[in-house]
Amino acid sequence: MHKRDKFLFYGGPSFGGPPGPPFALGLHGGPPHFGRRLRRMRRGDVRAAILVLLDEGPRNGYQVMQEIEQRSEGAWRPSPGSVYPALQLLADEGLIRTTESGEGGNVYELTDAGRGHVEERREQLGEPWRLAGAHMPEGARELGGLLAQVGIAASQVMHAGTEEQHAAAARLLAETRSSLYRILAGDEPEPKA
Repeated sequence: MHKRDKFLFYGGPSFGGPPGPPFALGLHGGPPHFGRRLRRMRRGDVRAAILVLLDEGPRNGYQVMQEIEQRSEGAWRPSPGSVYPALQLLADEGLIRTTESGEGGNVYELTDAGRGHVEERREQLGEPWRLAGAHMPEGARELGGLLAQVGIAASQVMHAGTEEQHAAAARLLAETRSSLYRILAGDEPEPKA
């Protein structure tokens, strides 16, 4: 497993690299996780998830990561450092092929051998993203989903916003971070009237 490939529980997904937001948990000096880790996903889980998703239709690597995160309700987002090597290995094994999309990126799809491989092992492959959040309390699952949504919004501001919007978003995220730590410390701010 890639050393940056951390799967975080009770606190939402790990944004393990581009094109994720700049406030990645466990990176840039942030805490490695909120609370205890329930289950560390294995390299085989990434491989299984890729095969199951590509059986549904072609995707690029970023779409694979997004879909795993969405289906695990924010409990698991594998890093590019685990997804792209797994994609390359599956291509080397002849189970997937790469085609270039109109935007210049790579799109991956199952080969005939890959479809046969998935069909033969469908029960064994299962839905690996369900394992990630199997024992996560509902409140933590909701928090993880909200964190994922905030990450996507922050990423959009970072890539499409103006300098003023970048500054406003950075202030808001800094205030939010401080408020979250106050909640953990039991010093919740008074609600605004």
